[in-house]
This record gives sequence, C-alpha cells and structure tokens, in this order.
Amino acid sequence: MTRALGAALAGVRGFLLDLDGVVILAGRPIDGSVQAIATLDRRGIPYRIVTNTSLMSRQKLSGWAARIGLDLPPERILSALSLSAAYTRRRHPFEPLFVLGSDDARTEFEGQQLLSYEEAGRPGATAAAVVIGDSPEAATYDNLNHAFRLVRAGAELVGMHRNPWWLTPEGPTLDSGAFVAGLEFAVGRRATIIGKPSSAFFREAAAELLGGLSGASRRDLAMVGDDVFSDVLAAQRLGLRGIFVRSGKHGETELVAAAARRRGGGAPTAVAASLAEVVAALE
Repeated sequence: MTRALGAALAGVRGFLLDLDGVVILAGRPIDGSVQAIATLDRRGIPYRIVTNTSLMSRQKLSGWAARIGLDLPPERILSALSLSAAYTRRRHPFEPLFVLGSDDARTEFEGQQLLSYEEAGRPGATAAAVVIGDSPEAATYDNLNHAFRLVRAGAELVGMHRNPWWLTPEGPTLDSGAFVAGLEFAVGRRATIIGKPSSAFFREAAAELLGGLSGASRRDLAMVGDDVFSDVLAAQRLGLRGIFVRSGKHGETELVAAAARRRGGGAPTAVAASLAEVVAALE
C-alpha cells in the first residue's frame, strides 16, 4: 500500500471492477480478490463488475463465479452481452436480429426476434442488426459469412466488444473483436461497439452506481482494470478515476506506451498491485 494510492482513492464512493485480470485470471480468483469484494460488501461500498465477457449470460456467470468462491449476484454484473441486448431492444424493437453467440448468451435477448443460423443463411434473408459475440462453436466460416451478407444487405453491425485476445487456462486466446474487425474490413463500414472502451458502456455503468449515491458525480467513482487503454484511460475520459492493477495482462510496457501515446493515451490516476491493495488503501 502506498500513500499515493490512498490519496488517489480519497472520496471514492463506488467502484467499477473489471473481471478478468482484476477479480479472476485464467478462470481462478486472483489472490485477495474474494476477500476484497467481501470487504466492499461489508462496508456497504457499491460496485459493479464490468466485463467484456459475452460468452455467457449474467445468470450463468454468477453461478460460475459462485463455484469458484466468488459472490457476484447477476444484478451486480454489467457485461458487453447484457448491454448489447439492451441496445438492440431499444434500437430495433420487434425487428429480426442475427446474434452470433452461445445458446446461453442468446438468453439475454429474451423477447427479441432472433434468426436461427439456418434462417440467417437462407437466400434473401435480412436482419435489422447483426450482433457479434463470443462463441467458439458458433464462429464458423458459414455463420460469419451469413453475418457478412446480412450486413451487406443493410443490417447494422454491432460488436459486443473489440477485444482482439484474452487470457484463458490454455493461454492467450483469439477473441471476437478479431471477427468484428474482419467484418468491418469486408463490408467497408465501422461497427457499433457496445463493450469497453465504448463511452456508452461507462456511462451506463456509472449511471447505475450514481443512482444510489446521493450527490455523487463520476469523479466519486473509480474504475479498477488491468487493461490500461480499454479500462483505465477509457473511464478517465468520462471523468472517473482510473486505477491500474498489475495482476492481469498489461504491465510496465503498456503503461509506458500509454504515456507516450499522443492520442488516447495518458497515465492512470494510480497504480496498484492488485484489487486487494486497492481496497486496503481505502480510508
């Protein structure tokens, strides 16, 4: 714990916590993270888990977390998947959607009209939006080609996030952001990105916390993340404090690169070893 970290956290009334690299790493809790979250609960400090996870629903993610010792109720999770479903519900009500995702992920779109993979591949098929999420089983050449044709025919291209890769128990693993980038290149059009580092993601997450904090502003919230660009600096651009932790995928190389970048760069409000150190530094 450092005096600088404590000073950076002075007056913080709520937290946004990334999942991978802050709470868990390669499918297991990071040392001290379970206790840190329990401390926030005990002290009544509100938080939301904000994650670009789009492979599983919040309900399933909560159940999985419980099995590895984490108490994360679904209502405290905001994911790129859940916010993508909320976006299409507002933007394209009662219109057909093609969602590239797992069967469980598609449950977040309950009440919306989803095309099956077979329907999406039929000649002349149309959709209001194509939504790209994580699903190793669904990300086949045929399904990506269906998505390509639907977007060429006028569908909005929506990416749950643009992460190029992530850490799994098997090591660095291709993420669905690579497919979003490929489709953008193929159709010559930019996708609507819902997950981090989208400003819409952080606005929604901050609004959830601020709704229960009388007189608070975004400056009273801190984003704790292991990705200096998508987590920390993205949150800081909207007025939140950004706390970088060294427990995940980014380290000194990325901090130096961020400081040197003229556009979209900068330095975190503070740097800590882990979420446990962050919570321990609270006044």
